[in-house]
Amino acid sequence: MHVCLGVVGAPHGVRGAVRIKTFTDEPAAIAGYGALEDESGERQFTLRVVGTAKGDGVVIAELAGIADRDRAEVLRGLRLYLPRASLPPTAEDEFYHADLVGLAAVLEDGSAVGKIVAVHDFGAGDVLEIARERGQPIVVPFTRAAVPVVDLAARRVVLDPPAGLIDPPRERKQREMA
Repeated sequence: MHVCLGVVGAPHGVRGAVRIKTFTDEPAAIAGYGALEDESGERQFTLRVVGTAKGDGVVIAELAGIADRDRAEVLRGLRLYLPRASLPPTAEDEFYHADLVGLAAVLEDGSAVGKIVAVHDFGAGDVLEIARERGQPIVVPFTRAAVPVVDLAARRVVLDPPAGLIDPPRERKQREMA
């Protein structure tokens, strides 16, 4: 399994530096993990952070072997990965997004809800996108209140979602009338 640590953005200057949107707690820490890989694992990139840019979590970095703006432009959109095993262990109640994707989502009574397919952060905190067997995917806030249990060993999370999130009132009412 690989974990995406950043995405290459626009070039910065004419000597090959690029903007990188990082997904690390400390943006400059992206350079401390050693060589990063493309999605296929076939190409490796060693980078050196040389500054910060406007935007949350954006650094300016030089990539080994990239010495001009044209070569930097070709890398725009490139996702930079690290093997999961290379990441440090997490503290209690901390999780890598990659560890959550694929976990089963169940309610407190054990009934299945679906499977986590993505973790998003749209600015107000992390949310879990859960694909269901039937119906549209749902998005659950990744808070202790809504997700009281994360059991990586059992490959599941237990949900206590806000009222109406999983079973919208209209569907509930139709079932009650049937």
